[in-house]
Amino acid sequence: MTVSHDLISEIKELKRARNAVILAHNYQIAEIQEVADFVGDSLGLSFKASETSADVIAFCGVHFMGETAKILSPSKIVVIPDINAGCSLSDSCPAEKLADYLAEHREKNYYVIAYINCSAGVKAIADVIVTSGNAVKIVESAPPDRNILFVPDQNLGAWVMEQTGRKMDLWRGNCYVHVEFTRDSIKRIKSERPDAVVVAHPECTHAVRMLADEVCSTEKMVTFCRDNSAKNFIIVTESGMLHRLRREVPQKNFIAGPTDHCACADCRYMKMNTLEKLRDCLATLEPQIHIPEDVRSKAERSVRRMLELSK
Repeated sequence: MTVSHDLISEIKELKRARNAVILAHNYQIAEIQEVADFVGDSLGLSFKASETSADVIAFCGVHFMGETAKILSPSKIVVIPDINAGCSLSDSCPAEKLADYLAEHREKNYYVIAYINCSAGVKAIADVIVTSGNAVKIVESAPPDRNILFVPDQNLGAWVMEQTGRKMDLWRGNCYVHVEFTRDSIKRIKSERPDAVVVAHPECTHAVRMLADEVCSTEKMVTFCRDNSAKNFIIVTESGMLHRLRREVPQKNFIAGPTDHCACADCRYMKMNTLEKLRDCLATLEPQIHIPEDVRSKAERSVRRMLELSK
């Protein structure tokens, strides 16, 4: 893809004029990752932005990620390139549906653990938030006398149960991208590249995780691949992650994990963001993320509790 130098210059000038910081999730297109100030996972990026003196946060990701940035930086303007960039995982667990479920099952006295990939409304209901990197530790620290409801990712929740032995009730949600990887598709690439180490995200199904040499968060993928003695890695997560790995670990070779239908897995929502849309949101400061303060403050509480339990 040929990128206009004029477009890049426009974005940089608007960033300066707006005193903005540009965040790019690992799954964004390469061109957006290259123009961003920070590239990483959603929570890590939101914390980085909160520590800057920027007035504006331009979050190139999906809607719930912009919400997370706003939760942690309420005084900053948060914009996203495309308001329609959603998330199948977040959408699987609407806050109203979760509230109704908890009301119907009061006798369970649930301790609600919510994966970061959820809406601000769900974060406000949850007792604590987790990431794929700290979910095991947070679950291990959960009150032993409470039933746990893990939302919204059933695959991540199942993996955490395997790691901890702690029984949890799982919300029936998943990331449509990660469930496209199958046992057959990963077996096929393993047979073609028997020398390669398979690294999979825990949002994948159990069948796929069982074929992996390492199951870990996107952030740990970087350090794992850098520190591992292998030269070739099959990366079983959204395709955008390969650009970051190739940039930060250039001495290694990274192969996209295939699905049954294509050579790699792209998230249609992540790929809705473009450089043109990034430029436009910096120019107009729209679309903005707005969260009612009562929801935002409750959501921040559950995020801060995660930090306390992660120490």
